Parts: sequence; C-alpha cells; structure tokens
Amino acid sequence: MAKKEQTKTENFETVEPIGKRVLIRKDQDKKETKGGIRLPDNIEIPTITGRIVSISAEVENSQDIPLRQYDKVLFNPKGAIPVDFEGDNRLFVVEVENVVAVFRKS
Repeated sequence: MAKKEQTKTENFETVEPIGKRVLIRKDQDKKETKGGIRLPDNIEIPTITGRIVSISAEVENSQDIPLRQYDKVLFNPKGAIPVDFEGDNRLFVVEVENVVAVFRKS
C-alpha cells in the first residue's frame, strides 16, 4: 500500500487595493533611446506606463471606470504609492484619477 504524499501549501501574500484604486506593475525603465542609442547604466528614461495587476472591488463594479485587470495604462507617478512587496519594487497603488490613459487595440 503506497503512502499518500502530503503536499505542502504555502500561503502567498497578496495586495488588494481598496477604494477607487488599482495596483500597477510599472514597466521597466528604458536604457536605450528610440534611435537606438544605448544609455549608461546610471542614466535611465523613466517610464510612467505599466500593467494593472489588480483592481479594487469598487472599480470592478463601477460602470463609469473603464479599467480592467491586465490593461496597459499611462499613470501619474506623483500620485503612486510604492508597495514594498517585491525585490524590484515596481508595484504601485494608484488612485483611478491618476490613471490618465488606457492603451487599447481597436
């Protein structure tokens, strides 16, 4: 009779925004210009685009807010609250008012 193997389940910590907020993973800063010029390691072109990782229940249930999970967005970084959750620190909680554009394919 074979022994039943027990699988160890780990509890993963998650971040869920509350109110009219979304959780955005900021895109990597660019290290090359559009013309193909490679920038030194200490200089980067800051990006203010990212993907929505999670949305609050209030945003999800609102007909007036056209944001969905995995949308690529342009956001105001001054209103973004960094989340010390990952080593690279690219997660930000952003109020819906600070999301200024959504990239969509027509």
